[in-house]
Amino acid sequence: MLNPRRNESRKADDDLAPRDTRVEESWAAICRRLRAELGEAVFSSWFARLELESLNDQIAYLSVPTKFLKNWIQMHYADRIATAVTGEFRDVKQIVISVRSSMRPMNAHAAERERLPEFASGFGEAAAPKSNADPQQYAAPQPSGKAKTNARDAEGEVLAGSPLDRRLNFSTFLVGRSNQLAYASAQEVAFAQPGEALRFNPLYIHAAVGLGKTHLLQAIAHAATAAKRRVIYLTAEKFMHSFVCALKAETAIAFKEKLRGIDILIIDDVQFLQGKSIQQEFCHTLNALIDARRQIVIASDRPPADLESLDERVRSRFAGGLCVEMGGLDENLRVKLLEARVAAAKLLHPNFEISPAVLAYVANAIQTNGRDLDGAVNRLVAHTCLTGQPLSVETTETAIRDLIRTREPKRVKIEDIQKLVASHYNVTKADIVSARRTANVVRPRQIAMYLAKTLTPRSLPEIGRRFGGRDHTTVLHAVRKIEALAGTDGRLSEEIDLLKRLLTEN
Repeated sequence: MLNPRRNESRKADDDLAPRDTRVEESWAAICRRLRAELGEAVFSSWFARLELESLNDQIAYLSVPTKFLKNWIQMHYADRIATAVTGEFRDVKQIVISVRSSMRPMNAHAAERERLPEFASGFGEAAAPKSNADPQQYAAPQPSGKAKTNARDAEGEVLAGSPLDRRLNFSTFLVGRSNQLAYASAQEVAFAQPGEALRFNPLYIHAAVGLGKTHLLQAIAHAATAAKRRVIYLTAEKFMHSFVCALKAETAIAFKEKLRGIDILIIDDVQFLQGKSIQQEFCHTLNALIDARRQIVIASDRPPADLESLDERVRSRFAGGLCVEMGGLDENLRVKLLEARVAAAKLLHPNFEISPAVLAYVANAIQTNGRDLDGAVNRLVAHTCLTGQPLSVETTETAIRDLIRTREPKRVKIEDIQKLVASHYNVTKADIVSARRTANVVRPRQIAMYLAKTLTPRSLPEIGRRFGGRDHTTVLHAVRKIEALAGTDGRLSEEIDLLKRLLTEN
């Protein structure tokens, strides 16, 4: 985001836009929009280090710290960024993304302008490449000696896969009613004998955050590796990174051959798999491994049918195997998890003691996931070690309060609704509250009224007054109209859901 210290070093550059709160607020609004559209996980992975450098000559200059991040954003999210930027900065016609360095030139803006041919996302004649553009267009034309060295490094990296945690094995996985089927399926895959018929292929495990998906996948990798089987465990991000690096180093064929010559392919967090070319290659890899009777294990935070960003052929392949859901932790399983965490904590802190009453309270109070239970034990250890006082239910409640309290929803204002809807549909706030009845104004006005009734406690007459003094029956008609249309128009329903997320995001 806008970095005050970086701006201080560029005061001499007359071309830069003035550093004021309006620009910072607009950039913050752009980031909020991207986070709401793409989700917190994708935003954190790809956009957390994207910064607005300057605005000049109808161009927004953005920067990221690495070339890989620059290429990835250009390939997959250029249009989204351009749309979000022009929504806040109406004069901007192009965006330029560059790699920032620790040593900046005296005239940073001029240097950015020199890099314009690298990538410029514009509108009209200078339109940006589509978000599903083939990554090969960014590959170097000829591999240099350094590229060949990088290719060998990338090959070794692919073979090693993502790092494994030795603690995440079958012996440390606690089984309950909610995860018993997933555990049994994982063991069936991990301990299958060479040449034995594959009963579950692919094995697809889905669950919410913190319920043990990664633990099971890494347990499979550990057990299969110990049995001398060739296993690669990859997160979706690592798969994408390795594939793009292979394309740039012109070693894509070797990458595919290495990947298809294994016994078990394990992919974690597949919901983050992005890009048309990468999804196509992933689908080809799935087909090749399945045809060669090689095992595939996939984990995601949702069932295959809900992976809307993935190609239909990929989702079909996932659904064609065994699909297992890991449900929420029941109370008995939460107690077992807490007991295991407490036993591990006592190895480091022998004086740490927790009574059955406190244990039962924590298991009842925290019902979300295993990571929150880990956090609760850490807080209780800190309380005991730092204060020297025994734990009671009352002190425990205070120590883990942040893990169990319910967050209050953000209060939405009608003014915020009018401003966001006007921006989204390219009209003005004055149009929304005016008496104009043209088609391009009436629909946004009705949507704004619907959101005001849905997201605020205001009465129909009060909403009518805030929309140019309209009667409450007009507001009621608008609400019913949008409800009916949203029930039959999927695109409108998606737009309304997006607007709700943008308005209610904390």
